[in-house]
Amino acid sequence: MDAQEIHTDQIWARLQHSPLDLEAADAFLRGPSTGGVSLFAGTTRRWTEGRETVRLEFEAYQPMALTQMERLMTEARREWPDLRRACVVHRLGTVPPTEASVLCGAAAPHRAAAFGACRFLIDRLKMDVPIWKREVYADGEAEWKSGAASGTQASRTGTSS
Repeated sequence: MDAQEIHTDQIWARLQHSPLDLEAADAFLRGPSTGGVSLFAGTTRRWTEGRETVRLEFEAYQPMALTQMERLMTEARREWPDLRRACVVHRLGTVPPTEASVLCGAAAPHRAAAFGACRFLIDRLKMDVPIWKREVYADGEAEWKSGAASGTQASRTGTSS
């Protein structure tokens, strides 16, 4: 199975192995009462701290990850009561450079709520949701990394097989 998701009129949480569809996320967020739409796409960069990255590999405890993603969107709706729609879509498996691994989006009548909720979703996703990232470098080494809202990363070093 390529994807697992929770989808309602107001929230969309999805885990999938195939490339992410930015246009589908944007279409979900837009509506007649959403004057502000904020959509963040996190992509694989080629260079990380002077090292060439050849790919990222993502794993998740999928049932818990989906539940946590839904919880984050519920929390965002409590913090920004006029939030109309929110989405968190994450790719699993191998993600090469320039391709998106995560989409977080929020839509509200005005931009402040959309921006705030979108930032909240990506920051908390990286802190709270059981999705693990392995960065594989051109020299054959690899590191498991865990995210944090501040952008700092704790890591565990290993070699790729």
